[in-house]
Order: sequence, then C-alpha cells, then structure tokens
Amino acid sequence: MTFEIVLVFGLLLVAVVLFATERLTVDVVTLLLLCVLGTTRILTPAEVFAGFSNDILIILGSIFVLGGALQRTGALDALAGLLLRLAKGGPKRLTGFMMISAGALSAFMNNTTVAAMFVPPVSSLARRSGLSASKLLMPLAFAAIMGGTCTLIGTSTNVAVSGYLAHAGFEPLGLFEVAPVGLAVMVVGTAFMVFVGRRFLPEQEDDAVTDAGAMRNHLAEVLVLPGSPLEGEKVFEWELAVLGFRLIQIVRGDQVVLPGPDTVIAVGDTLVVEARVEDLRRVLKIEGLAFKTELEPREIGGLPGAPGVDVAVAEVILLPGSDLCGSTLVEAQFRQRHGLQVLALNRNGLQVVRDLAHTRLREGDILLVHGSAAEMEAMQDPGSRIRQLGDAEGELEFRSGSRRQGLLTMAIFGAALVAATLGWMPMSIAFLSAAVLVVLCGCITIEKAYEFIDWRLLILIGGMTAFGTAMEKTGGADLLAGWIVVGLSPWGTLCVLGGFVVLTIVLTQPMSNAAAALVVLPVAISAAESMGANPRTFGIAVMLAASLSFLTPLEPACVLVYGAGKYRFRDFLVVGGMLTVLLALVVLVLVPVLWEL
Repeated sequence: MTFEIVLVFGLLLVAVVLFATERLTVDVVTLLLLCVLGTTRILTPAEVFAGFSNDILIILGSIFVLGGALQRTGALDALAGLLLRLAKGGPKRLTGFMMISAGALSAFMNNTTVAAMFVPPVSSLARRSGLSASKLLMPLAFAAIMGGTCTLIGTSTNVAVSGYLAHAGFEPLGLFEVAPVGLAVMVVGTAFMVFVGRRFLPEQEDDAVTDAGAMRNHLAEVLVLPGSPLEGEKVFEWELAVLGFRLIQIVRGDQVVLPGPDTVIAVGDTLVVEARVEDLRRVLKIEGLAFKTELEPREIGGLPGAPGVDVAVAEVILLPGSDLCGSTLVEAQFRQRHGLQVLALNRNGLQVVRDLAHTRLREGDILLVHGSAAEMEAMQDPGSRIRQLGDAEGELEFRSGSRRQGLLTMAIFGAALVAATLGWMPMSIAFLSAAVLVVLCGCITIEKAYEFIDWRLLILIGGMTAFGTAMEKTGGADLLAGWIVVGLSPWGTLCVLGGFVVLTIVLTQPMSNAAAALVVLPVAISAAESMGANPRTFGIAVMLAASLSFLTPLEPACVLVYGAGKYRFRDFLVVGGMLTVLLALVVLVLVPVLWEL
C-alpha cells in the first residue's frame, strides 16, 4: 500500500467523521479535501477542478431556480392543496393517495421541498379525519424520498452519479432511464406503508387529534416576576408540576442551577421548562410569570395584541429556504417583523435547553407563537417559508397576484422537461433556458434565484467527483474493490453487487446521500471492471441505494416530520429498517434485469 493510497484513505475517514459530526459544513470539508489533494500533488489543478466543469451542476442549479420560482409564487402550495382535497376515504386510501401524490411531485422536485409543502396540510387533514398525524407524516417523508428515484432530476444524488459516470467516460443517465425501477420502488414502498408499515407507527392520544399539537412538548423560558406565586417555592413542590411542567434548569444571573430537593425559586429566575402546548397556554394567564424568549427585560409582560384583537397561540414550522434558518430570533427581529412573540421551541429530541432567543434555528423547528390571527395569516406568505401546523386543508393557494406567474413557471418547467426528454435540446441547455426565462418573466427575482441555489451541494458534488478521481489515480479504488471482490465473489457477482448496496446504505447514515454515492461509486466501478461485469449496472445500483435509506431521521425530509409527528428515533429504525431491506431487495432484483449484469 503506497503513501498516496494511505493518504487518500485517511482523508476519506476524516471526511466521514466531519460529515457525521457537522463540526464543519459539507462545502468547507469538501474544499479542504481538494486543497490537500492539490497541495500533495495527488491531483493536478485541472483534475482538482474538473468536477466543477460538469454540465450536471448547471442542470442541478437550474432545477433549484425553477423550484424556487414554484415556491415563491405559491404554485406548489396550490398543487399540494388540490391533491389533498382529492384525498378522501379511509386511512388506507388516504395514506396511499397522499404518498402517490407526494412521490409524483418529488420525481421532478427536490424531495425536501415537496415534504415541506405537504406537512402543514397533511397535519390538518389528519386532524379533520380523526387520525393521528404520526400515521401520515412518516409515510409522507418516505414517499417524497422514493419519488426522487423515478427520474434523473428527482434527487441531487441521481444528478451527481450521472455526472460522475460522464466524467469517468461512460454515457450519462437519461432523464427517465431509471423510471422503471423508481416506479417499482414507489409502488412497493407505498403498498408496504399502507398495509404493513403504518401498523408500527405510533399513535397519539385522542386529545392530540382534537387539538392539533396539544400533546407535543415544547421548551420554553419562563421569567419569575415580583409577586409571582412561585416565589419562595421549592422546585419539587411548585404549582406548575401539577400541570405537567418539567423543570429542566434554572438560569439565575450568569449561573445555571440544576434543580434539587432544596432549590428555591426566586424573583428574576428564568425557568427552562418542558411542557405541552395546552399547558404553556395557561402560563399566559398566570400573574407574575412571563415568557422570556426574544424579549428584552424591559419588555417582559408586553405581549402582542391590543384589547379587542383576536389573539391566539399556534404552532408554525420552518420550511427549507426560510430566512429564519441559520439565524436567531433576535437577529431575524422576528417579533418586529411579524408582530408575533415566540413562546417556545420544539426541535428533534428537545435538546435546546438555554437561551432560546439566541439559538440558531433550523429547518423543521416548530415554534409556538402568540399574537393576532391576522398577523399569523400575514406571516404565512409562500415566500416566507413558514407554515402553521393544523392549517385547514385546501386553503393553500397561489400567492396573491402570482397565479399567472405560477402557471407560467409550471408551463416553462414542463416545456423544458419535454424538450430534454425528446432530445430537442441538451438537458443542461433546456433547464438553464427555463431558469433564465422564469427570471425574465418576473416569476422570481435574480436575487432570490441565487438564494434558492444550494451552493454547498454543488461544491460537494464537484469536489467529491475530484475525490473519486484521486481514489482511481492512486489505486485506492482498485485496492478496496479487490478486497470486496475477494470476500464476496465466491457467492457470485450478484452478491458483490449486494455488498456495494449495503455499503452505500451504511454510509448514508453519517454522510449525505450524494457524498456516500460518490465515495462508493469509483470502488464499485473498479470492482465491476475487474470481474468483467457491467459498470453501469453497479453505478445505478449504488445510486438507488443511496436514496433508499430510511433507518434514521437524518434525511432532511425526515427531519421535517420528526418533530411534527412526535416520533422517536426507534420509530424510524423499526419502520424505516423494514422498508430499507424491502426496497434494497427490489433494487437487487430489478437492476440486473434492466441493465445486464
């Protein structure tokens, strides 16, 4: 084993650890890898940056712009509302129709975007149908992910793999080349969730259905004011314990006090509590207590809403692309902009326990807000990427004054699909032209178009393509392929293919799907060539395996439903594990048949 191979393997290990821990963003990790590969002369400058010259990045960037235009105009909202209005009937029919609808949209749109559009109306639909939202939201996320396997543009992983195949000298994937397998995956996965998977999903108690979100816990910071009934009480004897509040910690000045049997509550204490929505509402009526989140000390006690104004408490979810993601409530001036006060926060596992006002928000976070109904309605402009959970289904519609732009965007997108499919224009030119047209037609501003492009993903794909080149050039890919072939080839070529499918599924847990596919791909191609098998078959199997891992709620579409559905980690492990095994078998059966092994 040469020094170059050891270095490349070491960089791979470091990359996996950094991707998993998220200490650095994926784009920074990728750029650091390129710097090391270039500095050590494992790759020439031309090889380092070759991945960024691939037209696949143009296709993906254009899809981001087109998707952004559909979101800004409210076209996706209107389409999601229309589809769910048609979803009537019993739980099985409702689940099946919802999954097919979400999967069909996800075949042409980013799956996270599709899941985000469906979460609020599906939550409302569950409540109106007398169902637990947890019975529908996980199937929704899984459907959005599975739908992405039906076309080349359905997920960034497909685009990345196609680009690598072209970079390695093979024919790139066609727009609908993987559709037969993708449709089979969608049908089998939907049938499994309708008839089997939903039986293993948790079901909230009845009162959680009658009052959407009432049983979901939130973290809140409650300030003890002079005259509070809690002043002088011991924490294990305090009145709020009767209401189901759980005191996590007390912030007293600059100190954090962990509650003990002799801890006494004092004026000025900030109580970090975990409680249900309905219980938090009661705090608003207790004299001497106030929610602290986002309020300066001089503002405590002043809540939005003048006398006579219809004031309410509601839950809102942050969707991908929201300008709140990555910002704190203070930095975003949430209260000043929207006229609403944030009372509490729900995030996966409720791990945020201090200073919620300065906690950086993420997509999928659920905020408990207080204010007037009019202000809540105004906040839900399609461009804001904030949606109220439990909103009435069927009320989603085009953004005011944007119906023409929304329909025009859909028409332009459809024309690009037709042109690319029939070969009238190269795919990259067709989608780039469509993206330019929606900007020229005023469907989205150029500034917003740039905001919707996920530059980190583009850097990841371009950079990891170069890393694949390094593995091939140093012989690292051949070495790994040799180990796998020697270990599995006695059981046949199909077993070797299965080994790469399992390896890819495992790597998608700590890494993004696209990164996992690009790490395994050069090794899989090298193994196929060494056995005289079809490299394209191995490449497609790896690509599909990267998109069919449902073992954990780490996939962005699953993150969005994790808190809204009040799931636990083991729910994904059980239901997602069964679905992952089933769909892996579908891939291993169909791929060798459609692409000669």
